[in-house]
Amino acid sequence: MAKENMHQMCNRHRGKAVVIRTNDGREHRGIIQHVDNRQVYLQPMNGGRNLGGFGYGYGGYGYRRNGFGLGIAIGSIATLALIPFFFW
Repeated sequence: MAKENMHQMCNRHRGKAVVIRTNDGREHRGIIQHVDNRQVYLQPMNGGRNLGGFGYGYGGYGYRRNGFGLGIAIGSIATLALIPFFFW
C-alpha cells in the first residue's frame, strides 16, 4: 500500500484500537493517538509492554517521548487492522 494511502487510513482510524504489522514482522497493538507526515503514534494496550520497544523512524530505531506513545514510521507499516472491542 502506498505511503499516502496508509497515512489516510491511519488518520481515518484515530482513536481506534488497531494491530499494526511492520515490514520486518513486528506486531504492535494500541490505540492510534496521533498521525503526522512520518509516523503514527500508538498508546499501547498491553500494559505498556510496547513502550519499551522500538518503532521505525527515518534515522533508524527509536522511541519518541512526546506524549503520543510509540512512534511507528508510516513507510514501515505492512498492514493495519482494527481490533474489535471484545479483544481489548
